[in-house]
Amino acid sequence: MNDWQRKSPLDWETYMNKMVKVAAIEKHEYEGWVLTVDPVSASIVLATFLENDKVSISVVLGHAVQEVEILKEGDDEMKQRLSCIFAPEESKAYSPEELEKRKNNLKTWLEKNHIPVTEQGESGRTLCVAGVLTIDPPYGPEECSSSNEIILSRVQGLIQGYLEKQE
Repeated sequence: MNDWQRKSPLDWETYMNKMVKVAAIEKHEYEGWVLTVDPVSASIVLATFLENDKVSISVVLGHAVQEVEILKEGDDEMKQRLSCIFAPEESKAYSPEELEKRKNNLKTWLEKNHIPVTEQGESGRTLCVAGVLTIDPPYGPEECSSSNEIILSRVQGLIQGYLEKQE
């Protein structure tokens, strides 16, 4: 086990959203912005921005990492850019204000129809229906998740009907 693998998740978190140079075995070097570090394998996920808004993702396996050098701190704009890399296309089309409005409108509609709904998470971005189903931004049927397939199907149908009436 190498020094990198011995670090704790809190140590790895200090590398998040920073431009780094990773020295790996067999004299390989990788540069990119740290998206995340896998807490089990210590593998580093790097993002590199190419021309025409394309992004290259690289994974350096934890056992191969020999040294990680921070080259540059990420500013707020870069943090936002990195956080949107894996966001679904639909959610990119909405501003934070629009997402808040969509969430509040859906929550109000669910409550009017006597469906128990609460807000979850630090920022309250996720809606929780009856404690068994969650709805993430941008609050459409595709963003619903539940282990109960019957409830999932019915709530997705309700939201689809609600959205069709809104248009």
